Amino acid sequence: MAELGFKKQPKGFASKAIHVGQDPEQWNSLCIIPPICMSTTYKQDGPGQHRGFEYSRSGNPTRNVLEKCLASLDNGRYGLTFSSGLGATTAVLTMLSNGDHIVIGDDIYGGTNRLIRQVASKFGIEATFADPTNIEEFETAIKPNTKLAWVETPTNPTMKVVDIEALGKVVHKSGDIIFAVDNTFLTSYFQRPLELGADLVCYSLTKYMNGHTDVVMGAVTMNSEVLYNRLKFLQNAVGIVPSPFDCYQVNRSLKTLALRMEQHFKNSVAVAKFLENHHYVEKVLHPALPSHPNHKVALKQTYGYSGVFSFYLKGELKNSNEFLRSLKMFALAESLGGYESLAELPSIMTHASVPAEDRIKLGITDSLIRLSVGLEDVEDLIEDLSNALKAAEKA
Repeated sequence: MAELGFKKQPKGFASKAIHVGQDPEQWNSLCIIPPICMSTTYKQDGPGQHRGFEYSRSGNPTRNVLEKCLASLDNGRYGLTFSSGLGATTAVLTMLSNGDHIVIGDDIYGGTNRLIRQVASKFGIEATFADPTNIEEFETAIKPNTKLAWVETPTNPTMKVVDIEALGKVVHKSGDIIFAVDNTFLTSYFQRPLELGADLVCYSLTKYMNGHTDVVMGAVTMNSEVLYNRLKFLQNAVGIVPSPFDCYQVNRSLKTLALRMEQHFKNSVAVAKFLENHHYVEKVLHPALPSHPNHKVALKQTYGYSGVFSFYLKGELKNSNEFLRSLKMFALAESLGGYESLAELPSIMTHASVPAEDRIKLGITDSLIRLSVGLEDVEDLIEDLSNALKAAEKA
């Protein structure tokens, strides 16, 4: 897909995904595949004299393997995993104190929006939502007590692409502010925000990084030892840790991440081009297409694109409902990033918790459909969408 004009992927990503943290020499058995260590506690040589592990919440060999691998894929020094993507977000928010302020992107995952508005606010943490593609607006939202700037790129669900480098410079010149980028949609394969000025890169590993729709987990990668120590403490103190088995599953999935993302990219572009040329589609929001308003930013900072994007149907809610009911290969379901294709209606599903006036302002209408294009034969996916569009038009 190099012909689309994205940055050229440096060599070595797939090798790191397969080998970093996986050295057989670290195990007495010399096993090639890291074992699943299910023990919750570890024998000590003497009181307080352990061999690196004392209790599985504070450290686990299987989890360590995954965290080392994740850090390497972002070209970062440190990685930490959590029980979910929102668990990772919670850990970052827990670094803040009563009276602190956050500037957060206006178009974000509904669960993050809910966490900020309905939970963090109860602990005296103030938040301002601003458009991260409007640097001036985002900078204006920064206050003397701002401690965290949080953005997603691409945004969810309207697929705005944030200029990470430009925004990072504004954030860092404005004070001692942590700049966090949610990289769930693109993964470290297509985008590496630490190289563009981010302090923290946050993930829902549930999505593409695991890619098999069978694990819920989150992660944060970073270069700062100070931030690592703070978050490592909170990982243990708050207790939002993943299970060893789930860590094993995600570690396994990373071995095919490069292959999977390339196919998601190829399939999603083909599907997006089909939809863009369909008479019953109002608009397609796919950063790999030249029609996307932030297309040039995407080309500048990313190595390609994933399988998730949105589009507007012509019509209204009844037409959207008929379209989604008529799909056969695309499953009507929340989430994204698995090998199977999914479709959903953000206004009623993933973003229902976003205040109605905000949904209207952002363009999250009842005609906005979000797709997660999987790894099926793309001809079958296009046929499925074509049939559903015909049904929607007749509704």
